[in-house]
Amino acid sequence: MPALDRGTWVVCDRFADSTIAYQGYGRGLPLAELQALHSFALGDFAPDLTLILDLPVAEGLTRAARRSGNTDRFERLDQAFHERLRQGFHQIAAADPQRCVVIDASGDVGTVHRAVLGAVVERLGVTLSA
Repeated sequence: MPALDRGTWVVCDRFADSTIAYQGYGRGLPLAELQALHSFALGDFAPDLTLILDLPVAEGLTRAARRSGNTDRFERLDQAFHERLRQGFHQIAAADPQRCVVIDASGDVGTVHRAVLGAVVERLGVTLSA
């Protein structure tokens, strides 16, 4: 919060939506209880922009295995978990379209990079250099 109060941008690779998606949609924990926990911890704070990098499940798991050479505990979970997780992120984005942008991450790095920059420029009204 001090950085935000100073006007500094804060970038996170995961935040409250990830907990809702992984624990709620993926693992089936009660969404209302997870949302109440976040409300208690965060108050009414929410990011100005959330980018959801979206891939079909099989492609995402293939990329993850290729990237790391081994899988982490989430990557070892079954395909059904990952399908629920992806659907959860889509539902989160649909519920808050002013904040969330779903980015098609199936393209090459340059294409995804341009889509991310485009979303930041459009949603936050800033000028960025690539």
